[in-house]
Amino acid sequence: MVNGEDEVTALRARVRQLEKINAALMDRVERSGDMEGGAFSMFETAIALESVVRDRTSALEAAMAELAAANEDATAARVLLRDAIESLSDGFALFDADDRLILCNRAFLKIFPAVEPISGDSPEFAEMASRVALTGSTLGAATGPDRWLSDRVDWHRRAEGAHVQALGDGRWIQINELRTSDGGIVGIYTDITSVKAEDARQRALELAERNLALQATLDTLSEGVCLFDAQRRMQAWNEGLVRVLGLSGKDLMRHVESHAQLVQWCSWRLGLECADSLAWREGDTRQLSADCLMDGRHFVIRSVPLGNGGMVFTFDDVTDHVSLQRSLTETAELLERRVEERTAELVEVNRQLVEAKNEAETANRSKTSFLAAASHDLLQPLNAARLFVSAMDGLKLAERPRALVSQASTALDSVEDLLEALFEISRLDAGAIQPEVADHSLGAILHALRVEFAPLATAGNLQFDVVETDAWVRSDARLLRRVLQNFVSNAIRYTEAGRVAVEVTEIQGMVRVTVRDTGPGIAASDREEIFGEFRRVGKTQKIPGKGLGLAIVRRVSTMLDHPIGLDSVPGLGSAFSIMLPRVEPVAAPKPVEQPSALPTGNGGLVLVIDNDPAILSGMEALLENWGLEVVTARDPSEPCVAAALARRPAMAIVDYQLDDGLTGEEAIAALRARTDHDLPAMVITADRSEETKARLAALSLPILNKPVKPAQLRALLRQRDVL
Repeated sequence: MVNGEDEVTALRARVRQLEKINAALMDRVERSGDMEGGAFSMFETAIALESVVRDRTSALEAAMAELAAANEDATAARVLLRDAIESLSDGFALFDADDRLILCNRAFLKIFPAVEPISGDSPEFAEMASRVALTGSTLGAATGPDRWLSDRVDWHRRAEGAHVQALGDGRWIQINELRTSDGGIVGIYTDITSVKAEDARQRALELAERNLALQATLDTLSEGVCLFDAQRRMQAWNEGLVRVLGLSGKDLMRHVESHAQLVQWCSWRLGLECADSLAWREGDTRQLSADCLMDGRHFVIRSVPLGNGGMVFTFDDVTDHVSLQRSLTETAELLERRVEERTAELVEVNRQLVEAKNEAETANRSKTSFLAAASHDLLQPLNAARLFVSAMDGLKLAERPRALVSQASTALDSVEDLLEALFEISRLDAGAIQPEVADHSLGAILHALRVEFAPLATAGNLQFDVVETDAWVRSDARLLRRVLQNFVSNAIRYTEAGRVAVEVTEIQGMVRVTVRDTGPGIAASDREEIFGEFRRVGKTQKIPGKGLGLAIVRRVSTMLDHPIGLDSVPGLGSAFSIMLPRVEPVAAPKPVEQPSALPTGNGGLVLVIDNDPAILSGMEALLENWGLEVVTARDPSEPCVAAALARRPAMAIVDYQLDDGLTGEEAIAALRARTDHDLPAMVITADRSEETKARLAALSLPILNKPVKPAQLRALLRQRDVL
């Protein structure tokens, strides 16, 4: 509509311009005729003027036609716009840049009827708002017209969107005002009364649901709860409060309607001792609690001020808790007395245990001492017997005596093996053997095993295979070798024909060493029994055993934490295995230079010192059979010893345990002190302890354990160039 009016205005201005031009041309023609008076000139001028006038008149007629058409279009557009605005159910109002009303519809005037009398005079918005304020058409205008007028004009001029106004007749209007491109304001006024009513209904429904939920929540509490408003009137309570106060639901509001009545009921009817716990507090937001006695029961009463000026009180019945606490206190006191009594008893028991422990340690030390003494006392006659038998074996005897000597030697071997196993088991049980765990080459241990048992396997017509390996393991080399020796010796002892093999397998950071044979196998029912002492299964032994080897294996594997395994099929053979921790290889130590052979005297004289005459006789007989000259003595101070030292003996063989507490190492040191040279010497002992071995090894003294095996003695003498 605005564009149509602008076009009409422009056309009118153009028509006025053309009329002025036409008038100017007519005036010029008239003045030209007066000045010159020439007929021909006037004729030419008249012709030219007529052409111009005709053109201008045509242009003017066209402009007038366009003007009429534009006016009709503008009028039609205005009618259409008004019809469209009037068809709106919402109120509509349009204000120009000067904030004057240009156009509005009937819906707008129905909302604000006070504006209708001046709506046709293009009033300013402030004038319209003033009329609304004077009539009190809105709730805000009715309660404070000046304040409402100021706020309404301010909202209108800012034109920042929607706000809501409540009318005096109960309706609600949403006003949405926005600024136009030419600086005016357009407003839409929507009746939202039904929306407001639905919103209020929903809010009421939500509030009711909340109240129901709150009441249900309160009723689930075991404590009694009551809520008072700012006027100290009771607004809510639960079933717990009814029980606490001893009232029915109907009588509660009749007797306890206000806070004062609650205090009165609790104090006078129920005998509340601490009425201050129900005091009304204003301006204090803390939660307070108090332990009280009421109606013969214990309560914890808590009070919480609310932000709206009200308060909440809770009554928590803790009678059972107090009774339980008292019971617990009494029980604790009783337990404390019993603990004191038991502590006194435990102190006495502990004292007895300490005494028992000391007695056990003393007994263990006595056992160890007994083992050492027993080993010496048992092995002394056995050693003498071994020497005598070995001496007889070197003589030229008839066939029958030689067979008897061989049988006696075999019997002595059996006794030696039995005693050695018994001593080893006893030392393991007594804790006298402490493992020395280190990193070792498994290949070196298996190589020594191959050298040791190859002759025995060959004698039994068995194939004996030991795998080559570069694996290293963490273990005690001596104890591990003992386990593998027992595995191999048992395999050779029980296998009549076929093969005995030592295998190595690496499994997830572990190394498993397996000794596999083709012997008779072991039944499942016997597999646990064979690890006991003196337990032997089957009778097919080429070499008699005592049933102690696997008992030693079990003790050693437990001590080293090396699991052992057994896989056997009767009739097909057995496989004993041990699991070892795998370690990275260690650089092999540099070979130690062997000391040069010790100087020997005349190469034929041997000095033997032992406090047992039988051993001296046996040693003398054995060594003389080997072609050596022998000097024997029971003590290093005997005159014959001095005479022998003067002849520079080739070897001194000294017993470790002599009379008067003298040890073999001390005797050798005394002998060497009496000579002008380093006397070659060896020690013979029944003491198999690691301490003794380490001490003699540190002195570079060779050791032979009793009973002395002649082959070992002869090899040592040959090594020292005595034989």
